[in-house]
Amino acid sequence: MTDHLPSSRSTRPARHPASAAGLSAQPAWRPRVIASCVALSLLAGGMPPALAQLQRKDAPATSPRIPGNRSMSTELNLAGQQTTADYIVAVVNSELITHTDVDKRVSRILDTAQRNTQLPPADELRSQVLDALIDEKVQISFAKNNGIDVGESEIDGTIESIASQNQLSLAELRQRMESDGLDFQRYRASLKEQILLQRVREREVIPRIKISDEELDAFIASDPAAQAEVNLNVAHILIAVPEGATAAQVQALQAKAQALQESASRGANFGQLAKDNSADKATRDQGGGFGMRPASKLPDIFVNVTKDLKVGQVAPLVRSNAGFHIVKLIERENSAQASYTEQRARHILLRTTPQQPPAEQIKRLSEIRKQIIGGQGSFAQMARQYSEDGSAAKGGDLGWAAPGQFVPEFEKAMVALQPGQISEPIVSRFGVHLIQLIERREVKLTDAQQREAARAVLRERKFEPTYEEWARELRAAAYVEMRDAP
Repeated sequence: MTDHLPSSRSTRPARHPASAAGLSAQPAWRPRVIASCVALSLLAGGMPPALAQLQRKDAPATSPRIPGNRSMSTELNLAGQQTTADYIVAVVNSELITHTDVDKRVSRILDTAQRNTQLPPADELRSQVLDALIDEKVQISFAKNNGIDVGESEIDGTIESIASQNQLSLAELRQRMESDGLDFQRYRASLKEQILLQRVREREVIPRIKISDEELDAFIASDPAAQAEVNLNVAHILIAVPEGATAAQVQALQAKAQALQESASRGANFGQLAKDNSADKATRDQGGGFGMRPASKLPDIFVNVTKDLKVGQVAPLVRSNAGFHIVKLIERENSAQASYTEQRARHILLRTTPQQPPAEQIKRLSEIRKQIIGGQGSFAQMARQYSEDGSAAKGGDLGWAAPGQFVPEFEKAMVALQPGQISEPIVSRFGVHLIQLIERREVKLTDAQQREAARAVLRERKFEPTYEEWARELRAAAYVEMRDAP
């Protein structure tokens, strides 16, 4: 295990098909669409814990990140207490699906569906959700039979990270869950299933995707610009305008939104503003962020308003049928323009141990952050004094990094910063970090990197049908017994 940060450049692996958050932009409802839409986003967990370093080493070359939101959902309503009328509705191999499981998944869809989203009738929705849950149980059973597992320490680290992203201690998270009627052990079980599903899908599906050089050449030659869709990482704050609002109400809400837009433009923490003010439940807990997505998968209003923005800028206030939006451009990628955004940051790392748990290290870094902001020392000085990472001697400087080079929780916090800003303490599998963004720059892609970017687009397009085929094969070989209500 090394303490230093290697200088290799690498990309994040392709996402699995169930990483889309929310239910927007889906014109037709079918079981597999439900499976993709309602499954929670998963933390990229393919790197063994023994590789205790920030930078990923699981891809051959730098290229723009494959579109998609890969961060673990930070929402706290993953699972809850069983109802007294609970009963089994399906048996899948040795896995059980209960009436409560279906209820909670349906409730999640209804809670996170965007306004004007056309959902199927209630009976059809429940049927599709049950079908999606059967697929998940089939895959979980396959994972267990093939020795794929998730360690308790990994689940603990994930929960600590979720608590930190919600700006809660572990005790506060437990208290919030209890007040919301959620059961902590069921919550842990839900997280374990999420990570396990991601792991088995990546292990089994990605190797099935084959892209020959001839296929890649033909793909690039057909229309290079068309193959390199612009990908945007956009965050927003929604100030909802109720239907039938009076002119005075609309004016008051617009004034509130305008004040937030001006505050964000002056450099206020956009993520915190979103958590405190946004009416969009699907993105609020993630600081308003949608994650990196193709422009075609985002609402036109967001694409249009960010068209002329530079990375890090906040757009003028914009109105939709839902209300007023404050929109910030976090990242933009376009391999047709043969460039991508690199970021240079520094950090202070405090490692966690049973004697120094994450909550204690978060408290220590919060005090260090206050000292830096208060002018009692520079970030570099504090990094040299306190950081437990090999970069400490360089004042915590991590050098220039391409998209996808750092683990998701670290990168998510870094890209949300403006140059000079300092993050709140961030929990990762390596410990607790304090991050300062130094600067950003646009970098030209080499020919090899452009080919790798095109290969990533092809891989992304092939993942869904390849996943569908694999899932059908597993389902066909599984034992599924449907049960009637008692």
